[in-house]
Amino acid sequence: MAKLKWGMIGGGEGSQIGPAHRLGAGLDGAFEFTAGALDHRPDAGREYGQRLGLAEDRAYGDWQEMLAGEKGREDRIDLVTVATPNSTHFEITKSFLEAGFHVLCEKPMTMTVEEGEEIVKLAKSTGKICAVNYGYSGYSLVRHMRAMVARGDLGKIRMVKAEFAHGHHADAADADNPRVRWRYDPAQAGVSAQFADCGIHALHMASFVIGQEAERLSADTVSCIQSRELEDDAMVNLRFDGGAAGRLWTSSIALGNQHGLTMQVFGENGGLRWAQEQPNQLFWTPLGGRVQIIERGEGNLSPEADRTSRVTVGHAEGMPLAFANIYADLAEAINADKQGRPIDPAANLYPRAEDGLRSMAAVSAVAESGKADGAWMDARPPMFR
Repeated sequence: MAKLKWGMIGGGEGSQIGPAHRLGAGLDGAFEFTAGALDHRPDAGREYGQRLGLAEDRAYGDWQEMLAGEKGREDRIDLVTVATPNSTHFEITKSFLEAGFHVLCEKPMTMTVEEGEEIVKLAKSTGKICAVNYGYSGYSLVRHMRAMVARGDLGKIRMVKAEFAHGHHADAADADNPRVRWRYDPAQAGVSAQFADCGIHALHMASFVIGQEAERLSADTVSCIQSRELEDDAMVNLRFDGGAAGRLWTSSIALGNQHGLTMQVFGENGGLRWAQEQPNQLFWTPLGGRVQIIERGEGNLSPEADRTSRVTVGHAEGMPLAFANIYADLAEAINADKQGRPIDPAANLYPRAEDGLRSMAAVSAVAESGKADGAWMDARPPMFR
């Protein structure tokens, strides 16, 4: 089968996220890195793209040049990844969808709920994929958690507890560090900092695993470093549309925590616990039984887990492999569309524009609730109420 052609906007030299995308997209050989506009400095972007192997005429100076160059080609790219600053996501994603390209957008998909609703409608009207990179949902055992919940192993889900708390912004002396400062600046980050940056990953994973969407929430937000306009810590109480309750803590001042993404699910018949820093083990405790350790790579777990286990049992699974599973899902979806066949159900798990929209509605609700001393807010976007 011919490789799909893939392009990237952003993710240039020195980028935190660019290498993970390039590793993930290239892992299975389904995508060929064909085009890119990798830097806000046109000459630097063109030069870096060519160093990565792009042809001179497809190493573009900016996304507008890339859009103009690609949409007229017979061998145009099949998928574009948008990995630019948050405030640019909406305009770039909208423009490429309108031109008939499939898009994978970094989170947050947009800066406002209204923009998110526009992207959802546009993806439906064009028939093009708009995926959002909640890449941690690509981990094999996260997908096995989802499968266990879906097949009823835990019974009715009572509670989900999610955390994404790190300590890498705990130094008040970083107030003028440009790599940190923008995250807490409303002009660049919007209405939320830490919840919009990390909390939405935890919320998406909770919804992904239990198969329920956040309906209402109450938030306590705080700027522990007083010079920050936006929050660096948030505790959010949730009620999901399937009856589960949720507790979510996200922080950037939790000294001693490195990445800090963890998930616990409690049902009437058992509980699950998983941590992204130790992704090879899933702890399962059936009601009345002992704790059992499920190892990634064991045979016959679930189709979703077996399909996404990349290395043999006992070897560490890393973030680029989780990203690779998102790209593998998208390759299967694009090829299924081209061939007029159904998508493999075990691959039909990539995060959609609807997930990005729900995240923005939750961000807005957290910001409003935090200002209102924890008042309960509707967490749903208007078009889903």
